[in-house]
Amino acid sequence: MSELIIIKRALMSCWDKSGLLELAKALQEEHIEIISSGGTADYLAKSGLTVTPVEKVTGFREILDGRVKTLHPHIHAAILARRDKNHLAQLAELGIDPIDLVVVNLYPFVEGLPENRTLSEMIELIDIGGPTMLRAAAKNYENVIALHHPDQYKEFLDIWKKNGFKIPRDFSLRLASDLFFATSYYDSRITGYLDSFQKTGNLPRRISHFYIKRNDLRYGENPHQRAAVYNMPDGVGDKNEIEILWGKEMSYNNYVDSVAAGAVVEEFPEPCVAIVKHTNPCGAAIAEDLMTAFRSARAGDPVSAFGGIIAANRTIDEETARIITETFFECIIAPGYSESALNTLKTKKNLRIIKKNYSMQNSRLEFKLLPIGVLAQDADNISCNPEDLRDVTRRRPDEAEERDLIFGWKMVKHVKSNAIIFVKDRMLVGVGAGQMSRVDSVKLAGMKAREADHSLQGAVMASDAFFPFRDGIDEAARLGIRAVIEPGGSVRDQEVIDACNEHDMAMKFTSIRHFKH
Repeated sequence: MSELIIIKRALMSCWDKSGLLELAKALQEEHIEIISSGGTADYLAKSGLTVTPVEKVTGFREILDGRVKTLHPHIHAAILARRDKNHLAQLAELGIDPIDLVVVNLYPFVEGLPENRTLSEMIELIDIGGPTMLRAAAKNYENVIALHHPDQYKEFLDIWKKNGFKIPRDFSLRLASDLFFATSYYDSRITGYLDSFQKTGNLPRRISHFYIKRNDLRYGENPHQRAAVYNMPDGVGDKNEIEILWGKEMSYNNYVDSVAAGAVVEEFPEPCVAIVKHTNPCGAAIAEDLMTAFRSARAGDPVSAFGGIIAANRTIDEETARIITETFFECIIAPGYSESALNTLKTKKNLRIIKKNYSMQNSRLEFKLLPIGVLAQDADNISCNPEDLRDVTRRRPDEAEERDLIFGWKMVKHVKSNAIIFVKDRMLVGVGAGQMSRVDSVKLAGMKAREADHSLQGAVMASDAFFPFRDGIDEAARLGIRAVIEPGGSVRDQEVIDACNEHDMAMKFTSIRHFKH
């Protein structure tokens, strides 16, 4: 596929004029005819370029307020014709000259979506002629080049000049592939918008996801698995991505754990630090300042903290950065860093320093890919309103226990089910994650607390789902737990409540479950 395409005629019709003048001037310097319409033609003509109006080619004026101007056989035959004897003879018979380059970008339907335009306004932003011309050019990539975005112009010009003002077909094929992806994405956003007016339940009627590879990763969860990072094509992913400020290449697991850690600290308005291992928080705390929160988070499980991922919900200051460097961590993710903090953290050459430019609270849907298809659900963004919690035991929690219970309930939803956590003084002191039996999660949380030398006398317990039996309560009481927060809803709720009353423990029901699979 080394043949070269010679360009003699170009068609330009662009909403976004960025870089267009430079491209048009370069083409005209090589005596290439430029055909254009409407605002694009006026823009180029006012800049001193010679432009052939579309209506001169078609013999038909623009009609329907601009809805129809390029939808004509003299345009589309010129784009779609193969350069063989048969097609060229047909063009000659009709007096049509071929078009070799189509430079079109689409009406800004996607850009208009966040602006709360009316339905009729959005309908007018649906481009018809643009995608039609581009798709025709891409279909005929062996003879015609399709440019749909200003970002492509520089590479096009470089390759064009390098090849003696001709374009290799393999480059044209890549542009064709890029074009069909772009128009597919464009149409998918239109579909999604129009579907939003169809009442078919709470979740979308149809789902389509489009992503572009940003870079390959060394491997996935394990060395035998390939992996890469992808972003959304309209720049949403770029705006919402994590920004790597320092450190060696991120791994697949680094990305997953960093996002998980960032989600934990978003739960709290107070200064908060969380340390995550394998998506589970092994340390977390809130405090009056970030340094104190970090010290408490690390003290929660200092063994597991080693090699973990740190997240903070405040800008990292130099004092906090200094004590962070006392321990080996894989990554740190925060909304910002002071200059001195950044310099301090950079002394750890293997620490990846990440700036968080997104909010998990903006996530509306979560997806899980299965061999049979895709599962979708609402993101678990429900807030914890203390007024909605229900006291179900004789003893009510005191003020300190109440604060710890709220902290625990916000935290437990980030732990893999079956999830049990112990909290004391708004600090995570024990975690039991991913066990098949809830009482085993209680025992595991107790074991982790003992290993870190934490006293559980007066601590509280949070459970992501109800206790099916009283054994979890009995084990927690033996460890020193004084208050419990859980959803309730078991057929044995009264048995569990009675167990709390026997141990003089306070218990609150949330009526909300936080399973995390």
